[in-house]
Amino acid sequence: MTRFDFSLLTRAPDVEAPNLQAHDAADRLLLDSSAARLSPDPNGIVTIGDRYGALTLGAISRFGARDLRVHQDALSQQRALAVNAARFGLQQDYSSHGLGPELLQGARTVLLQLPRSLDALDEMACAIVSFAGNEVVVFAGGRVKHMSVSMNGVLERYFGTVTAGLARQKARVICASSPLGSLPSRFPVTASHDVGLGRELELYAYGSTFGAAALDAGTRFLLPFLAQARPADEAIDLGCGNGAIAAYLALLRPSLRVIATDQSSSAVASALRTVQANGVSGRVHVVRDDALSARPDGSAQLIVLNPPFHIGGTIHTGIARKLFADAGRVLAPGGELWTVWNSHLQYRQALASLVGPTRQVARSPRFTVTCSTRDR
Repeated sequence: MTRFDFSLLTRAPDVEAPNLQAHDAADRLLLDSSAARLSPDPNGIVTIGDRYGALTLGAISRFGARDLRVHQDALSQQRALAVNAARFGLQQDYSSHGLGPELLQGARTVLLQLPRSLDALDEMACAIVSFAGNEVVVFAGGRVKHMSVSMNGVLERYFGTVTAGLARQKARVICASSPLGSLPSRFPVTASHDVGLGRELELYAYGSTFGAAALDAGTRFLLPFLAQARPADEAIDLGCGNGAIAAYLALLRPSLRVIATDQSSSAVASALRTVQANGVSGRVHVVRDDALSARPDGSAQLIVLNPPFHIGGTIHTGIARKLFADAGRVLAPGGELWTVWNSHLQYRQALASLVGPTRQVARSPRFTVTCSTRDR
């Protein structure tokens, strides 16, 4: 059995690159900041937002924690934790849960990697005070460049004591204690949007869903062109987010079946509420998957994608290329991938290489819409 070492952590199956690390200074600072509390009593530990296992496996190996409970929104990170845990022989010492009572009941200490979204932090803090006991203490850490005073304000709505520690290696930890009691969650949020269908599109979103209940500007640019997509019995909304594209496609084509897929548990829950609200849940199936890993080769006729251009806090094209490659694998000959992307990213060559012949459908100063056809 390999002894735990931060340097041995990997990101796989998430994107690997020299400038993308599986741990950072915030992970180490969180473990150091909580040591005085956890060393004598490593029971009731919960980790939230642990990206690739640094917090979870670090707490197990350093403090002797057992039965540690974990919440990770991204499926790729959940799988990466499993891979890393197996490497160190620690796979039996933790369990994964949704952001609810199974995760937090009986929790004494929460180690939380701060999300960049204040909505995500709000939802996490609300869940902690609603389901954990009065003795719970939260250690919330992040890179200073991604932190703001507003994060303290969110925590102060739920905890009587919120203090920020000293920065170290450009990371900082906020400690929150004395929960103020259970409060009703304000999630999911909802908003209505005119998308030219003769009725408004209702969007729902939980806290960690990218873009909340807004209609993403790139998606809004893409939607009118989807009427030109090839006839199909089934379409896939890849990286569905709040479900806007999936619901729109189902409303646009009343006989179409749609698979809405995202690796984010928050996005999946949001898309489910969106398709229900728009009356198309009978024809839209929402699944949690890392890209299209559960789909067989050559099985899709039509895929629609508005790819992210960042991984966590890092702007990186690797995730888009991963999605392009999986779409190319899953499309049947003659199948189409419709994509919208920020024009400056110049993805057309990558799409042609990873999927097939790619034509520009529309372009604005901000966005480009392309159609790529699988030709073999």
